[in-house]
Amino acid sequence: MGFGSFDEYLSLARVTDLALSVDGSRLVATVAALNEDGNELVNSLWEIDPSGGSEAKRLTRSKKGESSPAFHPDGSLLFVSKRDSEKDDDPPALWRLPATGDAERVFTRTGGVSGVRVARTAGTVVFSGDAMPGSLGKDEDEKRRKARKDAKVNAVLYTETPIRFWDHDLGPDELRLYAATSLGAGTQPADLTPTPGRALDEAGFAVSRDGATVVAAWNDTSEPGYPRARLVAIDTATGEQRILAQDPVAMFNDPAISDDGTWAVATREQDTTYDDPPLVSLWLVEIATGEGRELVADPDVWPAGPRFAPDGRTIYFEADELGHRPVFRLDVASGAITRLTAAGHYTNILVAPDGATLYALRDSVDSPPQPVRLDATVTDGEPVLLPSPGRTDVPGTIERVDTTAADGTTVEGWLVRPAGMSAAEPAPLLLWIHGGPLGSWNGWSWRWNPWLMAAKGYAVLLPDPAFSTGYGAKMVQRGWGQWGGAPFTDLMSITDAVTARPDIDATRTAAMGGSYGGYMANWVAGHTDRFRCIVTHASLWALDQFSGTTDAPGYWVKEFGDLVEHPERYAEWSPHHSLDNIRTPMLVVHGDKDYRVPVGEALRLWWDLQRKGVESSYLYFPDEGHWILKPNNARVWYETVWSWLDKHVHGAEWKQPELL
Repeated sequence: MGFGSFDEYLSLARVTDLALSVDGSRLVATVAALNEDGNELVNSLWEIDPSGGSEAKRLTRSKKGESSPAFHPDGSLLFVSKRDSEKDDDPPALWRLPATGDAERVFTRTGGVSGVRVARTAGTVVFSGDAMPGSLGKDEDEKRRKARKDAKVNAVLYTETPIRFWDHDLGPDELRLYAATSLGAGTQPADLTPTPGRALDEAGFAVSRDGATVVAAWNDTSEPGYPRARLVAIDTATGEQRILAQDPVAMFNDPAISDDGTWAVATREQDTTYDDPPLVSLWLVEIATGEGRELVADPDVWPAGPRFAPDGRTIYFEADELGHRPVFRLDVASGAITRLTAAGHYTNILVAPDGATLYALRDSVDSPPQPVRLDATVTDGEPVLLPSPGRTDVPGTIERVDTTAADGTTVEGWLVRPAGMSAAEPAPLLLWIHGGPLGSWNGWSWRWNPWLMAAKGYAVLLPDPAFSTGYGAKMVQRGWGQWGGAPFTDLMSITDAVTARPDIDATRTAAMGGSYGGYMANWVAGHTDRFRCIVTHASLWALDQFSGTTDAPGYWVKEFGDLVEHPERYAEWSPHHSLDNIRTPMLVVHGDKDYRVPVGEALRLWWDLQRKGVESSYLYFPDEGHWILKPNNARVWYETVWSWLDKHVHGAEWKQPELL
C-alpha cells in the first residue's frame, strides 16, 4: 500500500541511485527513508541481488545517512557520509566499507566531499569538494574558513555570474576536483583544479579506468548569466588541462569515457535562433587528439545519460518518447539507434562487464523507481525487476488519452483514475500541468504525486501539451517563445476531450501546476473561468520582473530576448497583464529559497489578487526552495491543497491544516 494516509505515503522507501562493482557481481542502491522522528528523509545503502533471487539487504544504518556509493576495484564500497559528525553543519567525509568488516573514514575536508568517481582498474579516487577561492592546501582553507566564522561574516563579493542555483547561493566556496591514488592513512588528495572560479558548478565529470585522465564539463562564464560548459581533459598526475570540445553556441555535459580510454562521449546542447528551440545531441571525441563528431543528429531525439559498452562500439542513453523514457542502443560506427526497452522511465544506466547486461532504475507514472536488469541485446525488451525497498500499489488505474488540437497536432497525456470511477459515479477532474516547460509526464514523482489526489477521489489529467519533450522537435517548436499560445490551447483541448467522458464530472474541475505549470495556471486563470479553483506553485507572474531576478537570466534571454531590445514576448505572454480577467479562486504557494522562480513573483501575484478582490490564499514556506522537500512541509502542502480543492470543488467547509 502507501496511500491510505499521508503518513503511510511518507513512510515509503525511495530508491535514488545505483552502483555496480567492477566485476559486476554486486549491485548497491541508495535508499531514502523517513527517520524515527518523522521529520527527515535519510539515505542508507542496500545490497541488491543482480540475479533477482534474494531480497535486498541493508548495509548501513547511521542516523545521518550515507550516499554516493562507488565501488573500488579491491571490492570495497566507498560512500559519502556525516555518520560520526557531532554538528549538523559538519562537512561530509569519504568512507570505505570493506567486503568484510566495519566502515572506516578515508578523507575528511572542511569543504566536504561529493561526486565520487573511481578508476575501475587503477583505483584512483576522484571527487569534488568546496574550497575558499585562492586557498592553497587544506591548512590554508581551514584557516580562512575559521576566520570568517569567528568574525561572523557571511558576505560574498561576486565579480561574475552566476551567483545562485535553484535553492542555494554560489560562493564564497568554489567547487574543485581532487584525486587520490591511495586510500591509505595520511593520504592527502591532490587538488587538480586550484583556480576553477565557477567553472565546475553543477558540472559532470568521469575518470578513465587507468586513473590517468578526468574528462569534465568546464563552465565558461564569459557570457553574463549563461555559463556554457566546454569539455576538458585533466591529467590526474599534473593537473594539466586540454580542451576537448568547445562551441560558442553550445554546451557539453554528462561525460563518459570508453573502457580503453580512447573516447569520451557527452551530451551537447546547441542554441539555434531566437525563434527556435535548442538542439540536443551526443558528441563523441577522441581524447588524445580532440577530434570529435556528432553522434545523434536527429532533432526529434534528445539523448541523456550516455554510457559506453565495454567494447566501445556501442553507447546506451535515455530519451523521452511518447510519455515514456526508454533506454536506446546506439551503434557508434553506423549511427543506428535501436530502442532497447518498450515502456517505462529509465535512469542511472549501468553497463555490466559482459556488455550483454544493463542495470538501471525504472519507474513510471504509476510505479516508483526500482532496480532492474535489462538484456542489452534486444529490441523493446522487458525489464527484470530486482527485489528492493520502495515497492507499492497505487489507489487506482492509469490510461493513455489523446485529442487533436486545432492545428491537427495530436496531444497526449495520462489520465489517473481513482478506484470506483465510473459513469454511474463520475469523478471530479484535476488538471495538473507539468513544469519545465521542456518536460513530460512520463515517470514517477515523489514531489508531484497524482496518486495522493486519486486517493481523495480525483481523476487527474496529466497532459503533455506543446513544449513537451518526447514528441519531436515540432512539438517543442509549437511552444517556443509563445508560452501562453499553443500550450494553453492544447491543455484546453485535451481537457475538453476528457470532460466529455461519462465517467468524469465536467461540473467539478480544478487546475494546478508548479514552475512553468504554475505560470500556465496563472495564464489559465486569466483566460478562462471554466475551473472552480486553481493552485499555482512556484509560478511566474510578471515576466519582466522575473527575467532579471531568476538564477538563470541568460537562459531566459535566449528564448524571450533582451528586455530592452525585444520587449514583445514579455508583453504578450506575461500572465499579470490579464489580472483584470481573473475570477477563479487561487491558492498561491511559494518557497522563500526558490532562486529559479524568486519569491517576489508570489508576493506580487498575491497582492494583485488581493487588491482586485479575487478570493485567494498564500501558503508560504520560509525554509524551502523550488520544491517542498521537508516531510512535514510536504504534509502541510498537500493538506492545504486538499482543503482548497474540497472547499471549491465539493463545497466543503474549509479545514485548516493542524500544523498551520
